[in-house]
Amino acid sequence: MKQTIKNYTLFLIGLFIASMGVALSTKAGLGTSPVASVPYSVSLVNHTLTFGWWLNIWSLIQIAVQIILLRRKCKPVEIVIQTVLAFVYGYMTDFSCSLLNGLSLNGYIARFFLMCLSCIVLALGIFIQFKGGVAMLPGEAMNRAVSEVTGKKYENVKIFFDVFYIATAAVICFVFVGKLKGVREGSIIAAVVVGNIIKLYNLIFNKLTEKRTHKKEKSGVI
Repeated sequence: MKQTIKNYTLFLIGLFIASMGVALSTKAGLGTSPVASVPYSVSLVNHTLTFGWWLNIWSLIQIAVQIILLRRKCKPVEIVIQTVLAFVYGYMTDFSCSLLNGLSLNGYIARFFLMCLSCIVLALGIFIQFKGGVAMLPGEAMNRAVSEVTGKKYENVKIFFDVFYIATAAVICFVFVGKLKGVREGSIIAAVVVGNIIKLYNLIFNKLTEKRTHKKEKSGVI
């Protein structure tokens, strides 16, 4: 029970960090992160719901894709947990955006720096969620499902879908808004960089784990 509480606590921390990464990318104004680009673009077209609620709807679509791909391998309990956490994430995203309302940026360099920071923060949040080992957000879980079915590496699948999301968001903005609002150079950079930053986090984590294990073994021998 203690381990379960620890894992979920770790996951929720990662969830909040990821939501802050999305909020930072939105505030930078150089294009939202790929994972949020489609619901954000829709929120620019339809103001009936908040950005966070469009994220919730997008999550339900990603959950449906998982169910179709995994079929009998799909775990009902995990789907239920994903659904609950997806709505928590939507709330956290709206909350994180509200925290940054007072932030004012002057100049392209400052906005570009904030966009780069958002990539680092978002990747860290996703990495921590994955290490929590309990559940993933629908978008990342869908990437994992595609990875399992196709045999492709998770990080590479993520990069592919990030690019796909950006292309879809660009079409939505261009058709309904008339310009690429919310989809700019920052979106493309994030699509390529976030997956690779996760790879770097994994590499560092594995190195530190190996080093710690080696020290314990050496200490035991001595």
